[in-house]
Amino acid sequence: MSNLTLKDIEELLRKGNKEQIEEAIDSIHPADILEIIHDHPDHADLILSKLPNDMIADIIEEEDDEDDQYTLLTSLLKDRQREILDEMSDDELADIVGELDEEEKSQVLSNLDHDDKQTIENLLTYDPETAGGLMTTDYISIRAKNTVLDTLNYLHSASLEDLPKYYLYVVDKDGILKGVVSLRDIVESSFDTPILDITNENVKTINYLEDQEDVAKTFMKYSFIMMPVVDDENRMLGIIEIDDIMDVIEDETTEDINLMAGMSGEERVDSTLVESYISRVPWLIVNLATAVMAAAVVDKFSGTIAKVVSLASIMSIVTGMGGNAGTQSLTILVRGLSLGEIDRDNALKIFFKEVGVGLLTGITIGIFVGLGSWWFAHNPWFGLVAALAMILNMVAANIAGYLVPVVLRKCHIDPALASGVFVTTVTDCLGFLFFLGLATLFLPLLVQ
Repeated sequence: MSNLTLKDIEELLRKGNKEQIEEAIDSIHPADILEIIHDHPDHADLILSKLPNDMIADIIEEEDDEDDQYTLLTSLLKDRQREILDEMSDDELADIVGELDEEEKSQVLSNLDHDDKQTIENLLTYDPETAGGLMTTDYISIRAKNTVLDTLNYLHSASLEDLPKYYLYVVDKDGILKGVVSLRDIVESSFDTPILDITNENVKTINYLEDQEDVAKTFMKYSFIMMPVVDDENRMLGIIEIDDIMDVIEDETTEDINLMAGMSGEERVDSTLVESYISRVPWLIVNLATAVMAAAVVDKFSGTIAKVVSLASIMSIVTGMGGNAGTQSLTILVRGLSLGEIDRDNALKIFFKEVGVGLLTGITIGIFVGLGSWWFAHNPWFGLVAALAMILNMVAANIAGYLVPVVLRKCHIDPALASGVFVTTVTDCLGFLFFLGLATLFLPLLVQ
């Protein structure tokens, strides 16, 4: 049953009985079942009715959107809600409940037992974009005073779903984290070995207030699959697992892409018409204002354009290529700032590198534009003006691509925040200024 295709799974879920499905369930990933439910929503009730509670809990956790998770939980699974909630991890439950209104939140919490309800309410006190908001309390800790035998007896008494996947966290009587011990070390040690003797005290921790983006950087730096979350006294509060960090990286990347384009970081392809409108229109208005600035620059040189009409055909090339160059530089800089790759030691070096790249690319593209403009206008001076303007604008574009995100970061603003709009403003205004200004300077030679 290990080579089931999506079509095989769909056939089994729709036509198979509970016994057949239970026999094959270990070979089916919940993400595949969720995809089938999305593709065949009319069969969702039938499919879910045949699945065990723990698999349904996994399917709900695979759903990306909290609203869709809530819909699955309350609409299709209303009669089994309490049992399914009991199978879900506390961090996933907290994420769902945190997105609900008060009435819906009360409904979900009323289906939890006292301890689970208290855990979820405690998790909801943390900012959802911090380590505290990401962590789960589903982990096993052991007392520092225990021996290996004490630990094994404790693990034997735990339920299977509570058993640790990789590490045990060693704490003292006050919950202060003393270190971690691997399951392998426990198995390889004699029964009377004190746990502290095989505990690795050099454990990396995350403070519960740390921003989720910084948490993701820490995971990437150390290539960890899970990390403990502690308070200011190093008291252990929970753990963060790599699958939560993958979601953070996806969310942060999506947000940066949206912000660079002048949209809300929350907009998605399935956002409503009103949500998309509200997300986009503010920065489009800002962009309109910057376009007016560029138009004002062109208007100052209307006399020059009237005398050399060919300028109107070429100037958009100069500004367009400058915009492309600025976007390239901007993308590299925003990524570098997000990953912490730019600091005081290398900032100046990177700046001059961007200036150099702008100069070299400007000369290269300028040669092509100059030759093409010469041929287009049958005037070598026209080609020279276009080439010089291209070189100047591409250097300016790379400088803007560097300075805009750096200045935004200095002002404690997300460097991705509509940086593209500001860079385009610079390249448009300066592109027109360089090209039309040089054309005005060389005007007697251009009208010959």
